[in-house]
Amino acid sequence: MSREIENNTTTLTAKYVSDVDTIIGKRYDNGDDLWATPDKRICKGAPFSTIESVLMLTELGLTLTSTSIMVEAAELIFSLWREDGRFQIAPKSAIYPCHTANVARVLCRLGYTHDKRLKKTFDQLLEIQHDDGGWRCNTYKFGRGPETIYSNPGTTLAVLDAFRYTHFIDKDERLDKAVESLLSHWETRKPLGPCHYGIGALFMKVEYPFFRYNLFFYVYVLSFYERAKTDTRFLDALNVLKSKLIDGKIIVENPNSKLANFTFCRKGEPSDLATERFNEILNNLKKTEK
Repeated sequence: MSREIENNTTTLTAKYVSDVDTIIGKRYDNGDDLWATPDKRICKGAPFSTIESVLMLTELGLTLTSTSIMVEAAELIFSLWREDGRFQIAPKSAIYPCHTANVARVLCRLGYTHDKRLKKTFDQLLEIQHDDGGWRCNTYKFGRGPETIYSNPGTTLAVLDAFRYTHFIDKDERLDKAVESLLSHWETRKPLGPCHYGIGALFMKVEYPFFRYNLFFYVYVLSFYERAKTDTRFLDALNVLKSKLIDGKIIVENPNSKLANFTFCRKGEPSDLATERFNEILNNLKKTEK
């Protein structure tokens, strides 16, 4: 067992020790420490980039207080914060809303929601909200078709995942508008935004952990928002997810191929940690019923 986790027995289940050790063991694989590249790219090397590795470690039970590596990773991430609230995840590159949103949701998961730097980040995200309620990355990987005038549903989902930790949730109409944009996408299902986020066969495969736009991540995040909980479109998506359960457990259908041998998200097998997230969805709905 790694020294990083040997004193973390209160939050780390024994069966996941090998998963944690493997992730931590890759901390230098991208050329520098903490899964980063020498020029501090924190989103390169999927699924063992800085951002994704930290996200997985939080899923596996590591916290800021349980191991120093999480504090060090957070310090690295915050070193890329800019005064306007955005995060420069790669030197001399454009900064897109998806970059800032995905960094913000990981920092919130670590417990930095009320950090004054993230306050600026949330304000900046609200300032650049697209007209249709979502968030749009100004890039044209697939040309400039009519679908590119719309926001990116995947980016919007990441933004809402970050905002669910804040005081804005269920108190700001701008977030209600964002929720509506995702619920509308459940109806249209067409590829939207410059990055062509659609709802098709791949979207419907259960993915865990929550790296990208897919059914499980979609239902999970929306379950925190009152605007979505009783909406028929959300309930339809939830029923699709429920239909995939086996003996009440989430079966991971489409994990990242590099995580094939990891205990917590093995393809075709029930995942206890993913099932905990599903039960969190149900608990969110019970709160509304009360």
